[in-house]
Amino acid sequence: MGTIVWLASELMFFAALFAAYFSLRNVTTAMVEPGQETMWQWGTAHFMNDWFGIRFPWLSTINTVILVLSSVTCQLGVFKAERGIVGRTGSIFNVAKWGLREWYILTFVMGAIFIGGQSFEYATLASEGFIPSTNAYTSAFFIATGFHGLHVLGGLVAFLLMLGRTYIARRFTHEQAVHAIVTSYYWHFVDVVWIILFFVIYILR
Repeated sequence: MGTIVWLASELMFFAALFAAYFSLRNVTTAMVEPGQETMWQWGTAHFMNDWFGIRFPWLSTINTVILVLSSVTCQLGVFKAERGIVGRTGSIFNVAKWGLREWYILTFVMGAIFIGGQSFEYATLASEGFIPSTNAYTSAFFIATGFHGLHVLGGLVAFLLMLGRTYIARRFTHEQAVHAIVTSYYWHFVDVVWIILFFVIYILR
């Protein structure tokens, strides 16, 4: 019940964030004279990368793919937890023999790479004068992506705690399996929210 209440509160928070984002977009766009560049057009132009001969938000797209795939590795870890397989039963190069630990460690690494990619993007934007205090759009961007980034960091801490329990305990218990599953719920939620954010900020623009 507690997990459901928490998820509901998180959904309400992000729904309010999206509503504020679109409201701000409509108000600032309506203030621009016809033919002039809107604040949103100026802001989203900073996300474009001229890679592979195509102008597209490649950096954020690659970062998004990594985060989405981390949900897959996380779920593979859940399947192992449900079967009580905490550690690998074969060579580390044989992923079919991996246990909960290996899949969750890989998920943690992918989540950390996502945070690294987001930090790199922030640094690049800052070098272009794109900082929170520049205008309303930059403020909205950093609030939305920053809050999500904090949630990702929270998920990484949850993975560390989960993994720590598996190493400290003498045997893998039902409680630990439940802990692993609840952690996966949080991670899947974080991924779904980012997919929506990515579509709204980088694709829909």
